[in-house]
Amino acid sequence: MTEYKKEKIDIFDVAKAARVSTSTVSRAFNHPDLVNPSTRKKIERAVQKLGYIRNRAAQVMHGRRSGTVGFVVPTIDNAIFAELIQAFSDGLDQKGFTMLIASHGFDLEREYKMLRKLMEHRVDGLALVGLEHSEATHQLITQQGVPTLAIWNYADDARMPCVGVDNAEAGRLAARHLIDLGHRDVGLVFPNPVGNDRAQDRQEGALEELKQAGIDVPEDWTLQAPYSIAEAKQASMSLLGRGKRPTAILCGNDIIAQGVLYAAKNLGLKVPKELSIMGIGDFKGSSEIEPALSTIRIPARRIGRLAADQMAASISGTSEDATQSKCDLTVLNRASTGRCADRPDRS
Repeated sequence: MTEYKKEKIDIFDVAKAARVSTSTVSRAFNHPDLVNPSTRKKIERAVQKLGYIRNRAAQVMHGRRSGTVGFVVPTIDNAIFAELIQAFSDGLDQKGFTMLIASHGFDLEREYKMLRKLMEHRVDGLALVGLEHSEATHQLITQQGVPTLAIWNYADDARMPCVGVDNAEAGRLAARHLIDLGHRDVGLVFPNPVGNDRAQDRQEGALEELKQAGIDVPEDWTLQAPYSIAEAKQASMSLLGRGKRPTAILCGNDIIAQGVLYAAKNLGLKVPKELSIMGIGDFKGSSEIEPALSTIRIPARRIGRLAADQMAASISGTSEDATQSKCDLTVLNRASTGRCADRPDRS
């Protein structure tokens, strides 16, 4: 039978067991990067042996940091933000912070409510995905003065500090890849842009690049599909089943592109000989599917790590100014795209 101690273990007990000062224990909790790794291990062993739990609520009441950062994402239902979330969480952990995550389902009014709840928990900082947020959200952030960072999107004129990529550039690069392969009959499959500035910017960038090349996309070749392989497959079946169809399809991200790929296979179309498929994102598995998916790599892990560093600096006050950090995009030419059969390489 387990025996429970009546007296609560405190930081003095931990310091005594680890043979260090209480200030060193406190520093190991709040600024682990400032404590020698061997000392941290001694403290961790003492904490585990004694079963010590920090009283965060008491710390917050006395004006100290809660040690938590709230991260509100549009969805955790698929792989879109998986690498970003993991890298951001790992980076915060190395800085001594814990991440609290919430999802708003691409509903910006719900995002505002999520932010209020996280602020009620006295988080030290907030991270949001994208640059499109309700005016109520911007007002709340200004009123409360909580260090806030936009992740995934980058813009010079962003209303808050941001770490990410130029999604319009991602759309342009994806379109340029297809244009350079000789494709002129191009279809688009993108999600609803409402509440999703990533999709909107990518689509606008793609259309701009196509237009500059003298390519107009017919209205019935521009389809909407959510971030779902099954629904993207269903949405593209009718387009690909027509007599007159695109020679290439540019997709809002890799999940949609996989759905289009499965639709092509279902209809017996050879990829890329009869249809080229281009994604955006380079999610896990995109290089392993058959054929491997051509895409635009968004450096999710780098974005997450940079965001964690910037967030920790903002909270600790070691960052003088809020900054914008732009990450580079990479075109990955894999097996799902090829030269248009109607325009063979004459070089």
